[in-house]
Amino acid sequence: MIADRPSQPDPAQAGSVADFVRSLVELRQWAGQPSLSRLRSLGGQTVTPDGAMVDALPKSTTSHVLRQTDRLPRWDFVRAFVTACLRSCDFPAELIPGELERWRAARTTLAEPVTPPPSEERTSPAMPPEAMAEPPQDHALELLSRRVVREEDRARKGLLGGYNLAPVSFGLYADPTRRDDAPGEVADDLHSIGRLFTGLRPQRLLVVGASGSGKTVLAIELVLRLLEPFVAAEGRPGHPRMVPVRLNAARWTLGRPFEPWLAEQLVQDFGLALQDALRLVRDRRVLPVVDGLDELDPEPSMGSPRRAIGLLSELNRYSDLSGRRPGAVVVTCRADRHAELRAAGVELDNATRIQLHGLTTEQISTYLHARWPDGHPCEGHRDDIHAALSGPAGKAVHTALATPWRLLLTVTAVEAGADPVELLRVDPRTDPREGAGSIGRRLLEAYVPAATGLTPSAAHGTPYQSRQVRSWLVHLADHLRWQAARTAEEDRPPPGLTAIDIVPHLLWPIGGRRRVQALHCLCSVIFAVIAMLAFWTGSAVDSPGGLRAGLDPEQLLTLALMAGWVAVATGLSLSPWPAAAGGRANVPRGRRITGGLLGALAGLPVGVLGGLAGLMLTGERVFGPVFAVAAGGTGGLALGAVIGLTAAGRRGAERMTVSEVVRTELVTLVGFGLCGALTGLAPLRLSHAGPVPLAVGVTGAFVLAFTLGVLFKITAGGWSKDAELAHPREALHRNLTIGLAFGLTGGVAAFLVFVMNQDIVESLACALVGGVTFGLAFGAIAWTRTMIGLVVAAMRGLLPLRLWDFLDWACEARLLRVAGATYQFRHRELQDFLTPSESAGKGTGRLRAERRRAGAR
Repeated sequence: MIADRPSQPDPAQAGSVADFVRSLVELRQWAGQPSLSRLRSLGGQTVTPDGAMVDALPKSTTSHVLRQTDRLPRWDFVRAFVTACLRSCDFPAELIPGELERWRAARTTLAEPVTPPPSEERTSPAMPPEAMAEPPQDHALELLSRRVVREEDRARKGLLGGYNLAPVSFGLYADPTRRDDAPGEVADDLHSIGRLFTGLRPQRLLVVGASGSGKTVLAIELVLRLLEPFVAAEGRPGHPRMVPVRLNAARWTLGRPFEPWLAEQLVQDFGLALQDALRLVRDRRVLPVVDGLDELDPEPSMGSPRRAIGLLSELNRYSDLSGRRPGAVVVTCRADRHAELRAAGVELDNATRIQLHGLTTEQISTYLHARWPDGHPCEGHRDDIHAALSGPAGKAVHTALATPWRLLLTVTAVEAGADPVELLRVDPRTDPREGAGSIGRRLLEAYVPAATGLTPSAAHGTPYQSRQVRSWLVHLADHLRWQAARTAEEDRPPPGLTAIDIVPHLLWPIGGRRRVQALHCLCSVIFAVIAMLAFWTGSAVDSPGGLRAGLDPEQLLTLALMAGWVAVATGLSLSPWPAAAGGRANVPRGRRITGGLLGALAGLPVGVLGGLAGLMLTGERVFGPVFAVAAGGTGGLALGAVIGLTAAGRRGAERMTVSEVVRTELVTLVGFGLCGALTGLAPLRLSHAGPVPLAVGVTGAFVLAFTLGVLFKITAGGWSKDAELAHPREALHRNLTIGLAFGLTGGVAAFLVFVMNQDIVESLACALVGGVTFGLAFGAIAWTRTMIGLVVAAMRGLLPLRLWDFLDWACEARLLRVAGATYQFRHRELQDFLTPSESAGKGTGRLRAERRRAGAR
């Protein structure tokens, strides 16, 4: 026993490098003198410069370092050695991090202030290559590694509610088509999944398990364990050659090539620049961990799973750098869907398959003791569950509780006050499968009330009622079923329109697709008309009485430009799926300020030149040189500052080319141009300019505004390398912010026109009203559509009016979870349970009816 041993060596007392190395030797002796082979097995693995996974404590390296008293060992060696020694003597696992911190502090104290030249360290003939190689830095790879670790840590806590997890075990089965595989089953658990994967050749793994068996948890654990050497290196060079990235399989669309899609996910979910993402995918620096192959096709199955078959076909074509061997990939799939794929003759080629095991009675007991230790209020319920497991209907009870998810349902319900005897009650004469099914339904039925009762009140202070919560969750689940039907029918659905992702700006159809679209169109028309009326009133070029006498060509041109812009805004409101992108807005303040200043400096001379051009076209009949320079400079400063602030978040991020913007956003750019033409037309009319100056001025203003629109589309949204991962609502919030920012910037330009012919108060009021309505009708389209849809849904009782508060509370209650930039149900089984059984036919029928109506039109 540890208590019987003498006190372990204290590294803090080491006064020199030799003393520190001697402390390591004494630690090994204190731990019982474990053999070098045992230390190697307990020390884990690390990454070599060429990306291969090797033992962190090879025998030669350990022997060499412990004999070398004139060189301070590297920290990654010390960490692995101390951990291995402590594990060897059954040192309490929860105390190991504290011991490592003691050794790290002692080593830091002894570290020399000047690091030896790299050439000396790398060319030392005595040092084994595993202990001294440092690969060149790849900043994109390091950025991806940091963000993957951060995201997976958040996902793991969202799934588990902490760190307490029921034991997940799996078996590795021999592939009968490969003669070199040994028969039989190898039992393993989460702690060894990283070691198992790195030993595979080729590195292709298929994880199969029942619903709730822990496939996603296993995938998360694999990602974190493969990245652990990089995290332990504290950001120093030595990152893995391949960064594992967990991908939501449901986001893949049929017919989409895998590699461009993979790069697209790196851009959308982790903020990489497109060129960096394409390079990492091309150079095979990314390990795709495709989670949820079974979620690609709707349930219940309506024939062969064609989308899953399509993705497997893409993965089977995915090769390594040589093009002659299969590329590394990990796939998770539910057991019944995997059986369907095998029946269809489709599998992940050259992959090792592991099957997740159900929990044993002993594993269930271990989990319950860890969850409810002695002295816990629920301690007495452990015996009730054990009695049910060993009772006459024990087989049915064990089948019902044999997955981590079902066990979590049970303990949540019991902690909320449910009686485990009643929860696990089943007639012993019932077939075990039927009995397990009835228990599962009872647990799922109890989960929402239990989670609601265990969670404190929402942010607004009013506690939620379980019946109310269930109703809202049912509508969200029904909407996801509808999204799945839409995705299955559309060739290129919008990003996020999947069977499991709750994306805020895609929730508006819950209020009624046609109803919300019609209301959005009506609101956009109203906003656009108000914006034009504000401009017409503020410019004061025409009076209502003057229009009754007839329209001259200049008035006709003004009305035509105004009507054209209203038509453009109306057309944009009819977009099937308004997009809200650029999810990371928390760019460092210093970068924002720098970007705004640079933008203002660039906009100042452009604005002054524009003002002088207007002065020349109007012949100084409306304003003089001072006003031209002041007004033009002010407008240029305002517009340049807003563009600079927005562009500050796009350093190193994907940028659309001018041709791409013109091709995809032509209608929006025309709207920008029409606004510019209107702004330039007013002073020209006030100066009674002739036809030629009028045509030149209006055309020039249209071209300038069109160009600024291109610049706006290139800079709007974007990512920052220093920003945290997006919250699901960040994209929607950013859509409103950018829309209003550019609307009010346009209001500044309009104000400078209005003050030529109006007093300051009236000009300011018209500019403010016009800028806000312009932003809502022309910029914040996705936000406006979403707010209208959510208000309609709340009025119909389908969703709460404070939906965002509810979604955050539901994540706290473990009913939902945040997955990247989306919300998801805590588990797919819960989502399916809450989806009304008739909604599958309803959703499909509604989709087909919409398609028939579209065809008739």
